[in-house]
Amino acid sequence: MIAFKDIHTVYNQIFETYPNVEIEEHIKKLIELDYYYPYNTTFFCITNTANQNFEYVSKNFKACTGLSREEMQKGGMNYFWSLLHKNDIPLWIESLKSLMTYTMTELNDDQRKRMSYTWNYRIKNAKGNYITIIQNTTPLQFDDEKKPIIGLAHYTVLEADLKMDICACAKYLNDENEYETLFYKNMSSTNLLGVISNRERDIIRLLITKKTSNEISKSLNISKHTVDTHRRNILKKLNLNSTFELLSYFKDNPKLI
Repeated sequence: MIAFKDIHTVYNQIFETYPNVEIEEHIKKLIELDYYYPYNTTFFCITNTANQNFEYVSKNFKACTGLSREEMQKGGMNYFWSLLHKNDIPLWIESLKSLMTYTMTELNDDQRKRMSYTWNYRIKNAKGNYITIIQNTTPLQFDDEKKPIIGLAHYTVLEADLKMDICACAKYLNDENEYETLFYKNMSSTNLLGVISNRERDIIRLLITKKTSNEISKSLNISKHTVDTHRRNILKKLNLNSTFELLSYFKDNPKLI
């Protein structure tokens, strides 16, 4: 699990570049347009990955989250990261790593200028409830190595306590002016397959068929105590509270096992 104090270091490694960045004039024009945007369930920020701050936070931030727009801009990304659900942080970091690796190794300079990136996570709003955020970021400015450093980030706010797999997606604006998905990765599924052992998968498969612990122990030739221990470990690894939640999760995601 990545501790909050380590996020700054990891993030800086992903987006490493020179620190002095001056935003270009066309980006400043985007900021001016915020005055005319209506209030709705989205807000936007001009992100600066070099300095780990926000060049601008739109007026809708408070309407969407109840949080202070001024505090968000003053506190920068450290403040925003402090709002993240702790269970989402490792997958969020992996999303950023995967997208940046793909961008810098698989795309040419022209493609990077026409990309749009999407990922999701949960943050705590002013009422103390976690809300799901879908972030879509379009790079606006690049460093000398063609790494994106300034971006226009749109945040769509969904209802509280909505459970979603954390996914990372990269889309390319093709010659027909249509976005074409070039990269997609379900980070939750990838993480799941990494933490669940083969024996635990055997037990999950049998639980889905409504087998009891006694029946599972006979089928796998292990003790009932061992089966129950595996069941507790599975729930802990997946951050679930009950076998019912476990069965519901894999019923909707059967390919994961």
